[in-house]
Amino acid sequence: MTDKSADNTLPDGGVSPAAAGAASAGLPLAGITVMDLSRALAGPYCTALLGDLGADIIKVESAKGGDSTRSWPPFEDEHSLYFDSTNRNKQSIAVDFYSEQGRTLLWDLAVSADVLVENFRPGVLATMGLDPEALRPANPGLVIASVSGFGTTGPLAQAAGLDQVAQGMSGLMSVTGPDADSPTRVGVPVMDIYAGVFTAVGICASLAGRAGNGGQGHEVGTSLLEAGLAVSAFQGQNYLSTGAVPVPQGNNHPVLSPYGVFKTADIPAIIAVGNQAHWKKFCGIIGAPELEEDPRFALGRDRSEHRAELTELIEQKLVHRPGLEWIEAFRAAGIPTGPIYTYAQAFEDPQVQALDMVQTVQRLDGSALPLLRGPLSINGTATGVRKAPPALGEDTRTVLEGLGLDEGQIAGLVQAGIVQAHSPAGGRP
Repeated sequence: MTDKSADNTLPDGGVSPAAAGAASAGLPLAGITVMDLSRALAGPYCTALLGDLGADIIKVESAKGGDSTRSWPPFEDEHSLYFDSTNRNKQSIAVDFYSEQGRTLLWDLAVSADVLVENFRPGVLATMGLDPEALRPANPGLVIASVSGFGTTGPLAQAAGLDQVAQGMSGLMSVTGPDADSPTRVGVPVMDIYAGVFTAVGICASLAGRAGNGGQGHEVGTSLLEAGLAVSAFQGQNYLSTGAVPVPQGNNHPVLSPYGVFKTADIPAIIAVGNQAHWKKFCGIIGAPELEEDPRFALGRDRSEHRAELTELIEQKLVHRPGLEWIEAFRAAGIPTGPIYTYAQAFEDPQVQALDMVQTVQRLDGSALPLLRGPLSINGTATGVRKAPPALGEDTRTVLEGLGLDEGQIAGLVQAGIVQAHSPAGGRP
């Protein structure tokens, strides 16, 4: 498998601040500091994207266990791969959130940051002494971004929200699956991911707009439920405009045909005939000119209306050749097509390898971690993984030094249990 390895590690597996800063130089968010108070998935996914773009992400975790996903399976040795998947390019500081000195550190981090990201229930931030109204006079430019389950108003504002709940309540599960009796969740937590993406977009917009807002940052907010409704796209619009309730189509496109998964001699193939030109080419490739001339299949709306009959006739042709041969022929004609991969097959595909999506980095304990990079490229260069997902408190000393604390002050906080920190190579506590 093709990968690129990070070469900015210290002897103990950490990353030097100078090396990390050099690696982020030239990226759009270089020089932006993000205080990341989020946990689980939506917030961490957002801040991972910001880190990909060069921001300095300070992941502030409770000294009592840290981000809850550190204890979620699957595990490699003692490492949570769930945690690893969304916490690249971050520093970790572990703080006692409930002590007076810990709250002071939280305040100091907030007033020195450009962005604060959190996904507590509405109102919790204020109970931590980080009320936005209090922070604003101390740091007018601070962008405060919040992700919740259901939003900040309404009867469910204080209710706990999780991805699958949002998938269900947004309508997404009602159009996913084989039929109306089998509503199905998407196999990855898409509501968390979309909420993270939307939050990152809002943060970038606020950073870009600070100058036009008198230098003041904005409060950016979204929820899993809002994200789920937002991605309903034409399914939601169809209901709003016509009153028709969308139903699941399985692997078929709800509007276009032939468009979906088709049987071949060996493997299923995804084939997407999106227009009349594609349809004419498709009929020629499969050796069925009679389909093009059949009035039942003349136009897109006709083919959609007679989808079942058309699928049966098409598969009678496709089952005589292997799927990869059909895929090659359709691709050569410009018709979108592809196989259905397992993740093992996906990562071995030559196109995936050409994108260098997998990069190997070194954790603090010296173990190697193959990690997916972010999906963005800047000026033709893919954003990379500059730092492995951190151990709890891995960067506590570096972050506190950035706040101006000296060695004695840091040692005192460690000994008092206010912060948790890993001992550096030199061995001091």
